[in-house]
Amino acid sequence: QVQLVESGGGLVQAGGSLRLSCAASGRTFSDYSMGWFRQAPGKEREFVAAISWSGGDTDYVDSVKGRFTITRDNAKNTVYLQMNSLEPEDTAVYYCTVELCDNLSDLEDDWDYWGQGTQVTVSS
Repeated sequence: QVQLVESGGGLVQAGGSLRLSCAASGRTFSDYSMGWFRQAPGKEREFVAAISWSGGDTDYVDSVKGRFTITRDNAKNTVYLQMNSLEPEDTAVYYCTVELCDNLSDLEDDWDYWGQGTQVTVSS
């Protein structure tokens, strides 16, 4: 089993920044993608960003390109999401996830393990 624990969520004003972290523990494995999805109230969970095992490939949903940056530290089994220029539309629960196939899929069903989520609220 794999446990994913997110941290760094909170309340911020529009235009502000937050940095989310997610630490993986449990089963030892390699060559996996890590990513972030989010779910706003009344909406389906959506892909936000993903990063390959090497860190050399990343992908973002169009609405966050240029504002969010995903990075990872494999020595710490941790992925980060730096979120700048936050907008009220970014308000959601953010979920960390692992994809064992390292494909950077934007489809929720392709991801294998999920964290419990961390709330991000952006006030206008």
